[in-house]
Amino acid sequence: MGSFRPRRTHRARRAKGKRNNMEKPGIEESLLPIPECKELGGEVSLAVNGEVRRQLWLAGPLIAGCLMQNLIQMISVMFVGHLGELPLAGASMATSFAAVTGFSLLHGMASALDTLCGQAFGARQYHLLGMYKQRAMLLLTLVSIPLAAVWYYTGEILLLVGQDKDIAVEAGTYARWMIPELFAYGLLQCHACFLQTQNIVLPVMLSAAATALCHLAVCWLLVFALGLGSKGAAIGNAISYWINVAILAVYVRVSSSCKKTWTGFSMEAFHDPLSFFKLTVPSALMVCLEWWSFELLVLLSGFLPNPRLETSVLSITLNTSNCVFMIPFGLGAAISTRVSNELGAGRPQAARLAVQVVVFFALSEGLIMGVILICLRYVWGHAYSADEEVVTYIAKMMLVLAVSNFLDGIQCVLSGVARGCGWQKICAWINLGAFYAVGVPAAYLVAFVLRFGGMGLWMGIILGTVVQVLLLVTITLCMDWRKEATKAENRIFISSLPKDLLER
Repeated sequence: MGSFRPRRTHRARRAKGKRNNMEKPGIEESLLPIPECKELGGEVSLAVNGEVRRQLWLAGPLIAGCLMQNLIQMISVMFVGHLGELPLAGASMATSFAAVTGFSLLHGMASALDTLCGQAFGARQYHLLGMYKQRAMLLLTLVSIPLAAVWYYTGEILLLVGQDKDIAVEAGTYARWMIPELFAYGLLQCHACFLQTQNIVLPVMLSAAATALCHLAVCWLLVFALGLGSKGAAIGNAISYWINVAILAVYVRVSSSCKKTWTGFSMEAFHDPLSFFKLTVPSALMVCLEWWSFELLVLLSGFLPNPRLETSVLSITLNTSNCVFMIPFGLGAAISTRVSNELGAGRPQAARLAVQVVVFFALSEGLIMGVILICLRYVWGHAYSADEEVVTYIAKMMLVLAVSNFLDGIQCVLSGVARGCGWQKICAWINLGAFYAVGVPAAYLVAFVLRFGGMGLWMGIILGTVVQVLLLVTITLCMDWRKEATKAENRIFISSLPKDLLER
């Protein structure tokens, strides 16, 4: 009897596994290799065309939505620029400080939802999406409290690192009035990821567009009509972000599209927060390590000969790069959703096809945008300055920017693939090595030792991006898609267990 019972249990488990597979059409077929084009050319063509349409439908609104969200900070700085040179310098420094110490961290932590919500949605475990969203909202709100304390002492921190006293005081005042924006930003990222992983992207784009339009009126009212000056611009940021959060929150509450994924607040969201925290930390590091390396370029440019010219040109180039970067960023967000959905649904070959399609998009975008940047290199500088020296320098930097954007497109979509699989910890190590063991030291060497100036700073970071791309390509090519689908299934299964079973 002792040897008979285990055999019956094993058979029962196998039978149960077969029944589960029967309940999920397409899982067994998805584990088969992709058919040869000669045998099933029509079916492969249909699969590719369908994948192309899905990714374009996702990426288009995501690109537009990201551009609209970035406009809020840009509009505020533009309004402050009309108040004088000192308010502009203070607002610009406060915005950069806020990006390093707040926005990058919250954005990175929220990106853990790309993995969790995306895979849960693909597995049709819809209730998990609302639970994950609540956990993220709670965690990001708690993290925002110490970050708010850092922002409160922005002026003092800038003085400690040797910044100009007047600019530091102005930046400190601006940052203090931005604190309400910090709490809204984290909630906004949670709502956006929650909807994005369900392939609901039009509301995210439209809400961002409506918010950017309202922000123009809000800034004019606070800065000029009420005479609040730079404080008004900072308050305007907070108001606009909270408006955006409110729009998305109402949509989630009333839309039939979220009926299955959002069932209201539940105490279940407080169960097992440690496992959730373990994914948010590498997610944050993955984003922050790359983001901070570019901010270091601005700091290093201040130590170059003719720092005013170098800093001005580098700031213009970074602003241009940020705008252009929204295209690969949207592609990266789209592939993160596609990969996580397909792995969660148990379709590893469909996930692999999605990666192949998005890499083609990234290469095409990089080549097309590179040609555009090169063709406009002598025109773009005139939009910022009438100084011929600045215009000529920007023209040279645009050549470097074209190369940088091409590489950014590849790394951005491959980083999206990694988020969809849950490989944030590996990518955090990759970014640490690529940018801080290679990129930043190379930037210092080329800029200061070889005397290439601001262009050398950017060339050094490009070298770091090359290392990052090579490592991401390597892990993507070596990826076992069946294994990733199994890991996604296990992750969802563990999250679905009741609290009492987890404690056992």
